[in-house]
Amino acid sequence: MSLEVGQKAPEFEAKIETGETIKLSDYKGKKVVLYFYPKDNTPGCTAEACNLRDNYDALLKAGYVVLGISSDSEKSHQKFIEKQSLPFSLISDPDLTVHNLYGTWVEKQMYGRKYMGTARTTFIIDEKGMIEEIIEKVKTKEHTAQILK
Repeated sequence: MSLEVGQKAPEFEAKIETGETIKLSDYKGKKVVLYFYPKDNTPGCTAEACNLRDNYDALLKAGYVVLGISSDSEKSHQKFIEKQSLPFSLISDPDLTVHNLYGTWVEKQMYGRKYMGTARTTFIIDEKGMIEEIIEKVKTKEHTAQILK
């Protein structure tokens, strides 16, 4: 299933690093940066998270809530947040429910080997819960600039 700009962002309920359950609708009235990334503590994902961290004030000023999401566990997310001093929550999606809703669990290929994994994709969701933008070619080291352009 592929989502498009102008569609309503799929509602979901999932746990964040604290074990607390959140819903997308909890953020109605705010703009949400929902970014899907493959794995905690890997070079590209760390670069992306740190770019968002380093520019967090600018994102807040622009009215955004930042939520990262991967299939890692809550415990893995806690460690990643502590290690990188991330000021935003990370959603744990081990059963891939949210990935499947957003079409980000895809077949990938590395060294000729096919496998399933997370497509690094960011959804910008407006105050009404509509998809405003989908960033599929994420530049990990300049991701905030892509969001705020």
